[in-house]
Amino acid sequence: MYLENLVIDAVEPQRLGRFWEAVVGGETLTDAPGIYETRLSIKGGPVLDLCFQPVPGPPSEPPRLHPDLLGGPRQAEVVERLLGLGARHLDIGQRDVPRVVLADPEGNALCVMEERASYDGTGPIAALPLDSADPDRDAEFWSWLTGWTDVAGAAPRSLRHPSLVGPLLELCAEQAPKGAAKNRLHLDVRLESGDDPDQVAATIAERGGRELPAQWGELPWRSFADPSGNEFCVLPAPAPAPAG
Repeated sequence: MYLENLVIDAVEPQRLGRFWEAVVGGETLTDAPGIYETRLSIKGGPVLDLCFQPVPGPPSEPPRLHPDLLGGPRQAEVVERLLGLGARHLDIGQRDVPRVVLADPEGNALCVMEERASYDGTGPIAALPLDSADPDRDAEFWSWLTGWTDVAGAAPRSLRHPSLVGPLLELCAEQAPKGAAKNRLHLDVRLESGDDPDQVAATIAERGGRELPAQWGELPWRSFADPSGNEFCVLPAPAPAPAG
């Protein structure tokens, strides 16, 4: 399995998708009614697709997953660029911190980060902090799920693609348990050829996750929650290339 998508719910997928495509310098994959997808490729490292899917309303609960953007010595310049693209300053009670907290055009929180040695080689997305009831437990879960490996970082536990470039997945101690509302942002992993979907589902349960009931009829992917309740999807293995 491998991490493939960062999925962001959006009232206006095209508008929000184009904002984020400009932010990360992505390549448009899909621009169709109700869905927008852009690809972030990290040289020598992972490929991450940002997928925007329609929902009826703006975020109503604090985010449990959000993007931290690379700032460093260019932090002020990056902030000004994002404001010009349609972001705005956001007060979440952060007080005097070195990062700058913004909201994207639909109110989703993001941070522009100060310089950190652990962000070397990340690309435009420095980290993806994910709320966790038990960072040690959840780091083991997500490492198995994605194949990412432990690295040093500011969070209790941080994971990174085996190439050691690209963003960090940071397991951060949650301020409150996961509520009933679905996370506005979630991750998707993709099965590889030979992976048994039922065995993967069974192992997810053994490791403390659970499968979620299908709510939108028959779909090619399956939905799960990690041990802290954060939703994610497991996508089927890619179809074999046609014989040539």
